[in-house]
Amino acid sequence: MTIIKKNIIDIRQKIEHAALQVERNTKEIQLLAVSKKKSIIQIKEAYLAGQRLFGENYVQESIQKIQSIKNDCTFNDPICWHFIGPLQSNKTRLVAENFDWVQSIDRLKIAQRLSSQRPARLAPLNICLQINISAETSKSGITLAQIMLLASQVSKLENIKLRGIMAIPEKTPDTVHLSKQFKILHDIYLKLQSIYPDIDTLSMGMSADMKLAISCGSTMVRIGTDIFGSRN
Repeated sequence: MTIIKKNIIDIRQKIEHAALQVERNTKEIQLLAVSKKKSIIQIKEAYLAGQRLFGENYVQESIQKIQSIKNDCTFNDPICWHFIGPLQSNKTRLVAENFDWVQSIDRLKIAQRLSSQRPARLAPLNICLQINISAETSKSGITLAQIMLLASQVSKLENIKLRGIMAIPEKTPDTVHLSKQFKILHDIYLKLQSIYPDIDTLSMGMSADMKLAISCGSTMVRIGTDIFGSRN
């Protein structure tokens, strides 16, 4: 058994344990393997361990991986690719043509470009709106006050489907403070879900705060380090 396979088994067990502790169904929570800066060999190890959802942050790096894997007949089942990093206007076409999800929408302009550039042969592009819940200037994302307007605007676009929200809360050892941020995000998620029928994704929680995020209602955790190890 490879280290990556063992890590994925361990993480899935932790997800199940965290869900059971708060009486949630484990099937409600998806694991997104964050594979930025990781090799195709490492991605394949995760794939052979049953992982099918992968998240990438950098456009050029990810397109090379996606195209290479498409041409590799040993990847029998399709991978669901999520773009989770900041996205510039001049890179939207590549993302629209190659990804299944974009979790980092914080501007109407970007959503409009993705919609217009999504190939007709492909299903609508699934998107999440990124909220800067901690209001840190170093992070992308919209404010809480902007979320309802942007959701309304994006939901009207033809070739994309609004699926939920994503956030990267601040790094802090204060679990009480972090829990408050997670609960605010969950409340917003439920409010949006009551308006838009396709919304089913609350993407929050990473290696350090996965258990807390699940207890606060996360439906997708984004795990990189605990699967692939520290970045070089």
